[in-house]
Amino acid sequence: MSQTIRRKGKTARKSAVAQGNRARVQKAKKTTGSALDSVMAWLPFSEAQLHRIFLFAILAGGALALWIVAQVVGVPALAGDQISRVAADTGFEVKRVEVRGVQHIDKKQVYAIALAQEQNRAMPQVDIDHLREQLLALSWVKDARVSRQLPDTLVIDIVERTPHAVLRDAQGYWLIDETGHLLQQVDRRQAQGKLIVSGDGAGPQVVALSQLLDAAPALKPRVTEAEWVGDRRWNLTFSTGQVLALPEGDQESAAALVEFARLDGTNRLLGGKVAAFDMRAGDRMYMRVPGLEEQEAADKAAAAKAAKDAKASAKPAATLEGDD
Repeated sequence: MSQTIRRKGKTARKSAVAQGNRARVQKAKKTTGSALDSVMAWLPFSEAQLHRIFLFAILAGGALALWIVAQVVGVPALAGDQISRVAADTGFEVKRVEVRGVQHIDKKQVYAIALAQEQNRAMPQVDIDHLREQLLALSWVKDARVSRQLPDTLVIDIVERTPHAVLRDAQGYWLIDETGHLLQQVDRRQAQGKLIVSGDGAGPQVVALSQLLDAAPALKPRVTEAEWVGDRRWNLTFSTGQVLALPEGDQESAAALVEFARLDGTNRLLGGKVAAFDMRAGDRMYMRVPGLEEQEAADKAAAAKAAKDAKASAKPAATLEGDD
């Protein structure tokens, strides 16, 4: 005798629980989809670019496996070539170079350095550190930053050095920055309006010169030339053409320059008849007036000539008197 066992139908409570579970699942799907959409909207990539990125990630995983195998069997070049091929096939290849912050540098120099590796432009294979070192070797480059902008752009940010003065030497005129670093050679016309520094070993002394001139801010804009004399002290030439000889030593020269600024403020030395000021004595200042020395020399010569003439005219008279 067979017996049929019938299962009881779902109770109202179980139906409510199942319906609640379905609602929660649908809500979770909607929430997840919204969150994913938000993340996708936030990313700086188009949908096509994201597909390429995901494809590259998948292929890169395979390339990594091949690289591991290549390392095991001792063929590292195979791994590098495989990565390059994968990157190139998915569009991750240097096709554009963007240079920023350049004013004085010829951009062609930067492009030539960035695209020097003509045989291999795969983005992952670009040696960022080596490229930066090459850029820092350029005379105008103070700092450089190289970054990849996927999928195909190399971004180079340049910080240029600032021209500070002009160094004059036997070869001509050179723009230098505040540290004395040579930037480029210029002609005399291009040097106009800039502080001209001269003398053996003057380049490395530019920092000390700036500190010296800062001690007398009223005189600083009036200094047009600075000569480093004997590798120990400065001669300053002002816009009036007058020259100030300063003593040796950082403190001594700064104190002398400040004192000269004070005297100029009370006596208006600059623009006067004095051609040169010498403050090397420490406790006094010597001044040279053009024409004064020549006049003194002429007066001495005239006095000597008059004395000689007087002596010559008096000698024959004495001889005649003796004959009598």
